[in-house]
Amino acid sequence: MKIPNSLSQVLTTCYKDLFPQVNEKLEQLKEQANRIPNEELRTQALASIESKTFHCEGGSIYATLARDHWKKAIEFIVAYQTISDYLDNLCDRSKSLDPEDFRQLHEAQLDAIRINPDLDGVNYYQLREDQDDAGYLLQLVEECQRIIKQIPQYDLIQPYIERLASLYVDLQVHKHVVDHERVPRLTTWFEQENDDDDLYWFEFSAATGSTLGIFCLISYGLANERHGRIMLESFFPSLQGLHILLDYFIDQHEDKVEGDLNFVNYYEDESEKVARIGHMIKRARNELSDIPDQQFHQLIIDGLVGLYLSDPKVKEINGAGEAVKQLLQDAGWRAKIVYWNGKAYRKLKGRKSA
Repeated sequence: MKIPNSLSQVLTTCYKDLFPQVNEKLEQLKEQANRIPNEELRTQALASIESKTFHCEGGSIYATLARDHWKKAIEFIVAYQTISDYLDNLCDRSKSLDPEDFRQLHEAQLDAIRINPDLDGVNYYQLREDQDDAGYLLQLVEECQRIIKQIPQYDLIQPYIERLASLYVDLQVHKHVVDHERVPRLTTWFEQENDDDDLYWFEFSAATGSTLGIFCLISYGLANERHGRIMLESFFPSLQGLHILLDYFIDQHEDKVEGDLNFVNYYEDESEKVARIGHMIKRARNELSDIPDQQFHQLIIDGLVGLYLSDPKVKEINGAGEAVKQLLQDAGWRAKIVYWNGKAYRKLKGRKSA
């Protein structure tokens, strides 16, 4: 597979090759999730697949960086993103508010990218009531392990991947504890970890919540290319921050109903919210301008903006129309094309599943 260098190539590759492969893998995982004995774990595993398919679809574009090994990259991306979405659901809808429980759950994400972790007798659920998943989570970890063991000299990129994964895990722990502890924990963590004066604490937190940098490094690794430091610095915080701010933007109504923390709510008003996301678009463009395959990476910005803003959840947000219009203007004409293609794709997909 060639790395797409134009919007038409990206769209063709997504619809013709990547998305069908992603959905085939997700159907297999859905069958496994349906066999989970514990009702709560089964419910959250299925919900994480059914409501967040587009996370795997969107991430799959990075599989093209693996070239001939793109199917292996998709296997990793689907497995790792499914771990992420499943654990996020378990924490969001959890009876527990124990940070140690959340950290133990997310050891799965760290084991998935570590070199030869000790998985013998591991129990990621040991600090919670719901236990029996019939090996579902461990199978996802082992799927990721199977792929990284095929990456030449994985040890050279592993530290950069673990840095991103560790930040992700810290975020999940801090943002899911009891309500009154969340902001103090996140702001203290921000002061300890951040060295970018341009970021608010909640923008830094958002940037840690993306898996895109990991997918990029894994895919390049499968192609026997190692761009560890340059990709880490190019993806974090701007592109990853843009990714998750858009994710929170479309989840505003849903998070309000569920009482979940939403980072875009910490902007002073709608005007600042739109301006800062627009600023993150510009920062991401600048920081991706001098890296390998930079034309491809620039297209990802268009894809992120168009794909997220075309999500049906945007209709539930009061007054979102003007914000969408402005953000599409900030991103440019290619994002607008992705936006309209995204709307058409979801409509077609909805008809097929009806």
